Amino acid sequence: MIAVAKRQWRAWLNRRIPRADSLQFKQSNIFILPTGAGLMFGLLLLIMLLTGINYQNSLIYLLTFVLGSVFVAAMHQTHRNLADLEVTLVKAGEGFAGQSIPFRFRVASKKHDSIAIAFTLPGVVIDPLSVLAGEAQDLNVMVPARKRGFLEIDRLRVETRFPFGLLSAWSWMRPSGKALVYPRPLMPPQPSTPPAADDESAEARTMAGHDHVEIRPWREGDPVQRVLWKRYARTGEMVIGDWQGDQGSPHWLDYDAFSGVDQELRLSYLAAQVIERDSAGQLFGLRLPGEVIEPDRGAGHRRLCLSSLAVFGLPDTDVYGHSEATRVRPFKSGPKPARAFT
Repeated sequence: MIAVAKRQWRAWLNRRIPRADSLQFKQSNIFILPTGAGLMFGLLLLIMLLTGINYQNSLIYLLTFVLGSVFVAAMHQTHRNLADLEVTLVKAGEGFAGQSIPFRFRVASKKHDSIAIAFTLPGVVIDPLSVLAGEAQDLNVMVPARKRGFLEIDRLRVETRFPFGLLSAWSWMRPSGKALVYPRPLMPPQPSTPPAADDESAEARTMAGHDHVEIRPWREGDPVQRVLWKRYARTGEMVIGDWQGDQGSPHWLDYDAFSGVDQELRLSYLAAQVIERDSAGQLFGLRLPGEVIEPDRGAGHRRLCLSSLAVFGLPDTDVYGHSEATRVRPFKSGPKPARAFT
């Protein structure tokens, strides 16, 4: 019975407060109840009222009504302290499994000061803040990530007990933005072995003893950095330079290189190798079942590879959290308009 009541309460709450990256608190989504101190205060007022009725003492009546007025004024002030406060998710961060991922919020108060606003998330310590009227403050919430994939905040509780702590006004924010969690990087116990086909080509390149460039036509998916633009300007042909040879060939990071290892451990090995190659400034590519990222280097290429590892095998989502129906894959792109150099 209790479980059914909890499910009904959560369903009603989800309808009343839908997921959104920006929420303004108002009368329809603010809840207010007495705190423990407020209940004791109300009980004291009741005892004082009964005492005044019993003894017909005007001073007890006066004190009871004055304190009752304070309680009512505190109720309005507590509600007003949270009303018109706007909380916006500015950015959901990125990180590795086992770390805390930052979610950056912006808290703004438009009409009046909001004092001692507390933010609560299970297992996370968040310092309260006060926002002056017409100003905004940024709030970083560090959320622990236990596994790779997408990380979202279920409910961020926003609460105030200002001014006397007799009442608590609160609400929840349910941001729709998700953080991207990369696999935990683990270096493999020994260097991975490329597939047999690559062994043959690598051996042939090593026997050549020097680097050379093989010219071939541009194909969809080729990085534009390797287009020979000067040749295009002279001949109008868009061609790609494939660097061959032991020193010039890119190093492929291959999912199939770690045979006999479970999926998550393979992804951790690949994540560590991506970080290692990027730190060394090397050109590298990534091969995953059903997806190939062409060799490249730089911060954008590093993020692209880690993002692919983060969402590998997850159903119906891409690196932006889109569903299958609205998926837009960032890894493949059509040919960009060619430009000639003068």
